[in-house]
This record gives sequence, C-alpha cells and structure tokens, in this order.
Amino acid sequence: MPVDMDRERFEELVGEALDEVPVELLSLMNNVVFLVEDTPADGSDDLLGLYEGTALTDRGWDYAGTLPDRITIYRLPTLRTCESEADVIDEVAITVVHEIAHHFGIDDQRLHELGWA
Repeated sequence: MPVDMDRERFEELVGEALDEVPVELLSLMNNVVFLVEDTPADGSDDLLGLYEGTALTDRGWDYAGTLPDRITIYRLPTLRTCESEADVIDEVAITVVHEIAHHFGIDDQRLHELGWA
C-alpha cells in the first residue's frame, strides 16, 4: 500500500537528504537547482528522480550563461514504491544521491555497479 504523505512533508525529507550530503561535495556542485514535483511530465509512474542538464564533466568553455541544471524528485512515484515513512526517507536519500551523481557525470551503469541504482 502506498504511503500517504503531503507535499510539505515530502519536501522536508528531500531537504533532510540534502543536509546529509557532505558539504565538500555540495560545494563542488555548480549551477543546479533541486525541485520536487508530484509526477514526471511524461506521466511515467516509476521515475523517482531526474537530472536534466549538462554534467560537470561535459561542460566546456561555452557553458557560461546557461540556465541551471535541474534535479527533480518525484513525490507520487516515490510514495507508491514505499510501504512506510522510513522507506520513503531511505528512497528519497538514495534518489537524491543518484541524481547528484549524474550532475558529476556518473552514469546509470556505474551507479548500478556501486549499488546506487
């Protein structure tokens, strides 16, 4: 059974997950925003997070002046995959780390090898 959680509480959990990321790592992030949305625009129900932008490893001299990269965490798909608030806390933390890794140029295959897929 999906977890029932309002958007405000879910956003708190995303903030708490970000608070757990080492400051040294966060300080290396550049031109990126974190967002919470209820569902992906494409309507998929199994996408928990999405990184949209240009990974730090792919940025060149022509990157200046671009809009911020976006890391979006999706509330409803996450709640559907979890059975308790503790599960949501864990899943949000994993998803936040997973999407941050994409910002640093780490692809899904490598994340899977590392146990973060």
